[in-house]
Amino acid sequence: MVNRFFNVLIIICVLAGFSSAQNISVETSTDTSAYKVGDYIHYTIQVKARKDLIVNGPAVSDTLAGMELISQQTPQKEDAAGRQVITYSYTFSKYDSSDVTIPPVPVYYKAKGDTAEKVITTSEVYFTVRPLKVNPEEGIKDVKDPLTIPLDWKWIALWVIIGLIILAAAYYMYRKYQERKAGYVPEKVVIKIPAHVAALKSLRVLREKQLWQKGMVKEYHSEITEIIRRYFEERFNLPALEMTSGEAVDELRKRAGTETIIKDTQDFLSNADLVKFAKYEPMASVNEEMMKQAEDIVQKTKSRSDEAVSEVAENVQ
Repeated sequence: MVNRFFNVLIIICVLAGFSSAQNISVETSTDTSAYKVGDYIHYTIQVKARKDLIVNGPAVSDTLAGMELISQQTPQKEDAAGRQVITYSYTFSKYDSSDVTIPPVPVYYKAKGDTAEKVITTSEVYFTVRPLKVNPEEGIKDVKDPLTIPLDWKWIALWVIIGLIILAAAYYMYRKYQERKAGYVPEKVVIKIPAHVAALKSLRVLREKQLWQKGMVKEYHSEITEIIRRYFEERFNLPALEMTSGEAVDELRKRAGTETIIKDTQDFLSNADLVKFAKYEPMASVNEEMMKQAEDIVQKTKSRSDEAVSEVAENVQ
């Protein structure tokens, strides 16, 4: 009789575990299985659960030993086949080469009305971070030969436009001379362009140049960091163009209102230094993330007092 009771109890536990597994499931993945040192690694956890379950999300930061968390996106939630599907996306990087194993990550959940949480764990994820290949004996490669553009109506139109500009400039100088001769001095109106407006415009122009898409990766990283360093000089009165990356970050910590960008700025400048000084060839996603980080740094620290004149300043530009 006792043995029969224990057999029934075991069956109930097995059925309860099977039912719980049907209520919620998790899948994990990375965008590839091989990276270079400094590449952005995109890690995704997808949770599928009954709609009445409350999912509190995975505890990922505790499992990333030896890796640097770059960003954590807002969870994306949708319905599919009568179940809720929640996708958690993370971007992190590793700055030394090795075989990496992301251990199981706990995901906590509970049914509505319950006080005790349950946990389900993800499967392990494996990938490899390879060292950078640097050949100190290899010289700088020549750029492609310049293209020869045949003379056509476009060139003629260009010269006509240049001529009109010269005539307009000459007429303007003549008018200024006449006014000065007559003793008329017009009142100068000076509109100071807010630092964040100038920086965002420069980033927009850089994006349109498509430097890294054309193979000019080092030039792209040099220009984007110069824009941000110039922005720091104007916004925080910080001589960032004359400082190393570490010095610039240390000085930023002393400025009010920079708490939210210290981590992003450190990663941003470190990645740029790898490209400029270590001949690091980043993935396309790293170049795109650099632009997003630069825009976020400006948006998070722009002066509120300057926003009132931003629209006028942008029109003047």
